[in-house]
Amino acid sequence: MAGAEHDELFEVKNSLYIGNYQCCINEAQKVKTSDDAVRVERDVFLYRALLGQRKFGVVMSQIKASAPPQLQAIKLLAQFLQDPQQHTSVVPMLESLLSSSSLDPGSVVIALAAAAVYCHMDNYEAALKVLNQHDTLECRAQMVHCYLAMHRQDSARRELKALQEKDDDATLTQLAQAWIHIAAGGEKLQDAYYIYQELLDKNTSTPVLLTGQAACFLGQGKTEEAEAALQEALDKDPNCANTLVNLMVLAHHTAKPQDVSGRYLAQLRDSHKNHEVVRDLLAKEEEFDRIVKQYAPVSA
Repeated sequence: MAGAEHDELFEVKNSLYIGNYQCCINEAQKVKTSDDAVRVERDVFLYRALLGQRKFGVVMSQIKASAPPQLQAIKLLAQFLQDPQQHTSVVPMLESLLSSSSLDPGSVVIALAAAAVYCHMDNYEAALKVLNQHDTLECRAQMVHCYLAMHRQDSARRELKALQEKDDDATLTQLAQAWIHIAAGGEKLQDAYYIYQELLDKNTSTPVLLTGQAACFLGQGKTEEAEAALQEALDKDPNCANTLVNLMVLAHHTAKPQDVSGRYLAQLRDSHKNHEVVRDLLAKEEEFDRIVKQYAPVSA
């Protein structure tokens, strides 16, 4: 039965993992099943794809109070992504779902939703704690992401080994391996490029894959190739946060006029007010203003 479920939702899941959100939604809507578990899992991926399109209000309005716990977790994630200031109410509700569903099949989804919130709050230790309770490809891949964010490449490589032992050819395993190669830099950047190119050849170009490939080009100093990949990514999604950040980096390294990078930053601030780059820049601006006031001349 597990194999049938995997086969039935394979395109749905794979489309989400590579960032092809509309395809994920389209494929999910094609799945007709009488199996309640498969139907709920299908809906989870459909709503997560909508979150990838930043349609937070749609998700919140469509998931009713009577929905299963894993869908409630997705709704809470949508609520947080729409307004991270609501973390004081969202986090306790997610933790309540976690504690009451430890033996439920949907607990993996709840763990992923909780970990996503924790990661947005830079609380990677909490994210790892909930993810480590589940030995699934997606949880392990997210653990790789957390360890890399914490600059713990050795731990990330250990998780990658676990992923490779489970399914070396899985899209999530390949993506996790590419992330680690990019973090390592140097000659490993070419290996990461090959992984992204293989995924592009097998699937279709998406901002997730193109921006990953562009990061490889940037690390290798191949600015023309990076710009081509990023422009293609931008054409597919003008508001992709990682694409905008990499375009800012590219503009800086190619000495483009200040207004070019400034435009990308303005777009990032407008579309992703709570992105870590925006938050970090805002903190630096506030610190600079504080220092200026501290040393400002006093009028006689």
